Amino acid sequence: MALYIGVMSGTSLDGLDIALIEQNTAVKLVATHYIPMPESLRAELLSLCASGPDEIARSAIAQQSWVTLAAQGIHAVLEQQQLTHHDIRAIGSHGQTIRHEPARGFTVQIGNPALLTELTGITVVSDFRSRDVAAGGQGAPLVPAFHEALFGEATGNRAVLNVGGFSNLSLIETGKPVAGFDCGPGNVLLDAWIHQQRGENFDRDGQWAATGKVEPQLLNALLSDPFFLTKGPKSTGREVFNLPWLEHHLGRLPPFNAQDIQATLLELTAQTIVESLNTAQPQTETLLVCGGGAHNSTLMNRLAAMLPTTRVSSTASHGVDPDWVEAMAFAWLAHCCLEGIAANRPSVTGARGLRVLGAIYPA
Repeated sequence: MALYIGVMSGTSLDGLDIALIEQNTAVKLVATHYIPMPESLRAELLSLCASGPDEIARSAIAQQSWVTLAAQGIHAVLEQQQLTHHDIRAIGSHGQTIRHEPARGFTVQIGNPALLTELTGITVVSDFRSRDVAAGGQGAPLVPAFHEALFGEATGNRAVLNVGGFSNLSLIETGKPVAGFDCGPGNVLLDAWIHQQRGENFDRDGQWAATGKVEPQLLNALLSDPFFLTKGPKSTGREVFNLPWLEHHLGRLPPFNAQDIQATLLELTAQTIVESLNTAQPQTETLLVCGGGAHNSTLMNRLAAMLPTTRVSSTASHGVDPDWVEAMAFAWLAHCCLEGIAANRPSVTGARGLRVLGAIYPA
């Protein structure tokens, strides 16, 4: 039995997810801890997603704040579980993505792993995506291999949908290598629009979107983005889908009500997921949803309506808390790295072959 901690800070920048797992033949979630992202750090990390002045120094300083926060969370988990740093084999730290441009051969997650090792006394495994990109892959999504480990026992065609800032699918079919890819924006545009219009960080339960109506003209304009026309291994990020991207489209169309724009953005998320799923795995029996989107009942109901022959439910129905799947995945990826187990899936990322992912910072 070995204990690992996973630290995940996703594209939605809402906070840090910290999960303690026990790794035996199966993965067991032992404890969790969530730290909301301080507004000043969120703003700074967001600004680092686009080029600007003195970004090398700004990035270095932002990482120190991020790591300090992560270390506090890790100490809180240890205390809560009456463990010491000696009990933890490793921390899998995803860091914070500030650039993801596999077409240009790079992806950047910041999170000063050397400092995290120093502040916790625990071995840290980080920089999971770079090796896959170096091998010609997209470096994302990395969770399909973990979805396969969690949900691969059952039979029939299954899919696991993660709706965070972006949405990605893992397709699990008995006797076939797991497939997966990013579908497009998950919550990223919904969050950005409600923040700009109403000062809220997210649309709780999709309530605001539910008050609006879908504007077909806007939806078609958004769907014309080249990303949606690409098939196969693909990944995306804030470099493509962001508030200026939305405003660019809005500027070329007649004015719409703010809530109708929100309803259209939710429809964009739902349609791009369903379209991707129907193209890649038409006979899907079960769709398990995790990430923040699993709590958006407006989105969940829309997905169920658009997939009448598929059972759509949260991963909670299979005993896995939807909020902690990604943090658990990075704890598991640390285990894979230390054990020399390849954890990318070329069928997902398009890499030239299986690779052991991550860089190790020994305690």
